[in-house]
Amino acid sequence: MSDPYFQQLFADRVGGANYGKGTAIYKFEKIKRAKRKALADHPGRKLIDFGIGENDEMAPPQSRARLAEEINKPENRGYADNGPAEYKEAVARFMQRNFGVELDPAKEVNHCIGSKTALAMLPAAFINPGDITLMTTPGYPVAGTHTKYYGGSVYSLPLLPENDFFPDLDAIPADIAAKSKLLVLCYPNSPTGKVATRDFYQRAIEFAQKNNIVIVQDAAHIMLTFEGEPLSFLSVPGAKDVGVEIHSMSKGFHMIGWRLGWVCGHERIVQAFSDVKDNSDSGQFLAIQKAAAAALDDPSIPAAVRTKYERRCRKLVDVLNRTGFTCRMPGGTYFIYAKSPKGISGGPSFDSAEAASQYLITEHSICTVPWDDAGPHLRFSVTYEALDEAAEDALMAATEDRLKRIQPVF
Repeated sequence: MSDPYFQQLFADRVGGANYGKGTAIYKFEKIKRAKRKALADHPGRKLIDFGIGENDEMAPPQSRARLAEEINKPENRGYADNGPAEYKEAVARFMQRNFGVELDPAKEVNHCIGSKTALAMLPAAFINPGDITLMTTPGYPVAGTHTKYYGGSVYSLPLLPENDFFPDLDAIPADIAAKSKLLVLCYPNSPTGKVATRDFYQRAIEFAQKNNIVIVQDAAHIMLTFEGEPLSFLSVPGAKDVGVEIHSMSKGFHMIGWRLGWVCGHERIVQAFSDVKDNSDSGQFLAIQKAAAAALDDPSIPAAVRTKYERRCRKLVDVLNRTGFTCRMPGGTYFIYAKSPKGISGGPSFDSAEAASQYLITEHSICTVPWDDAGPHLRFSVTYEALDEAAEDALMAATEDRLKRIQPVF
């Protein structure tokens, strides 16, 4: 079959004339295929799934009830555009109550249809061809993908255990820093689980000021902070002068799929984001925003979410440490980031975390997510489905039994 006439018209950013002809398989697609194979080959063996990276339960009843109420109001039927004051004001109250951050809701806050869209849109406000975005790795790639769409490039900052999973800002070459426009951070960090310190944020702010760089801090997991109190980047003096913070209703409020978050910080950066957004979408459904505003005013919701995932993390860390892994309780997030095994006692050896992950899924029905970006590691998510603590404990027991029989070698 010959190519369609438009095969030559695809933009270089998505592959140009070779678009659709590549054989590379996305990491998460490989995981999906391996899971399907495990289920087909071993239908009687339970798949233990630590690969899922999204909350495993519905939004709280009070949030769903408020959404149902708002759906039936005719004033919520129209376009939201850049959002109602009700949600922005709730965000401002939330930021002040939890982090001591004062925000002007009319100028320093705007909603986004999930934090992913904010990370996709902010490069449009800053990146020209030849510009650089500094990004920590391993990490969420969206801001880097869109940087490349606009003709920029990404300079990776590895998160290594020897640096306590902080980027080494001092090691960035002067010529790279001079061309950089954005520094994208993520704390609590996905997937390492590291939480930021005031000292680190202060050093990042000084770096940004010295090099004329905007900081974009992804705080999607901030309400899943287990080590101390949740720390907002914007609570550190000088932060609002150099950047913005992106928040999500997904992780801390069980609103996965509701697609809502916000960007807050420097007024001019929020305005630039809003202008790009205004030319990209027409805003999230008003009923969702109003239900989310009520959730932001209810401290019991993120408290319950945090308690659940902290409990699950502690259980899984104990199991992993008893079965050969060396890992510690994450400071935040619902992810456990552990060095990948080099092989199996009396069995195969692995040259990468991806090889280990594929083996664990296909041969033993244990699903994890591999990261080889900064040394081979496996990410375990505690968002597996379990109706209660008894079900959690049963799953932990099955995991421990299976891993002890495998005998991973490190």
